[in-house]
Amino acid sequence: MITTRFDENDLLSALFSTIHEGGHALYDQGLPVELLNTPLCQPISLGLHESQSRLWENIIGRSRGFWKHYLPVLKKHFPGQLDDIDLEQFYRIVNRVSPGFIRVESDELTYNLHIFIRFELEKELLAETLKVEDIPDLWNEKYREYLGITPPDDARGCLQDIHWAHGSIGYFPTYTIGNLLSAQLYNKALEAHPSIPSEIEQGNVTTLFKWLRENIHRHGSRYTLSELVRAVTGGEVQVRPFIAYLKDKFIDIYR
Repeated sequence: MITTRFDENDLLSALFSTIHEGGHALYDQGLPVELLNTPLCQPISLGLHESQSRLWENIIGRSRGFWKHYLPVLKKHFPGQLDDIDLEQFYRIVNRVSPGFIRVESDELTYNLHIFIRFELEKELLAETLKVEDIPDLWNEKYREYLGITPPDDARGCLQDIHWAHGSIGYFPTYTIGNLLSAQLYNKALEAHPSIPSEIEQGNVTTLFKWLRENIHRHGSRYTLSELVRAVTGGEVQVRPFIAYLKDKFIDIYR
């Protein structure tokens, strides 16, 4: 079972939310069942967990190859509404870059700025240099500084996330760690199986799925995050693969 969200006027919101949460579910389903009810049948870290959801949501779900296969399927289910949209137009639509108020709806280029803002506020809250009642004003100030926009209300500002309300202090940075790892792990999967992009164009994600099962999911918490990343990629968590991924993708889109 997964949770998702939807907007009656925006198919993509529900679609990418569902792919994201499906990535989490695939990781949990791949944990070592033979070690069920032991500490080893657990995810290593939230950062690794988010790498799985962000990989499927963005690197796969927002790829040109994915939509080469699935845009005709989408058109079949929504006859008349997408007839005038071709693959390149749709690919640009799902990768449109524009600063927005809502973290979960943001594009890949601005997403981490939403995380930085929350992390900076969290640190001040924990250091007791920021009062709870002052969060809305500082939140809005940082949105103006980082994204050039001002939330019109707290619903689209500091009240949009559930994390602080249910005590998940320190969770937000795991999304950025997940973004970094998603590109790093995908690169290693491509090294092992260069056919993955062409398979995705055919609607086939089996090879990638099996690689993640074998190299990530099945280990549970047998290793620390650093140990697993070193074993799989040959190094620590890195920024460069993610930056290279963004540059290649968005230079191509925006020319």
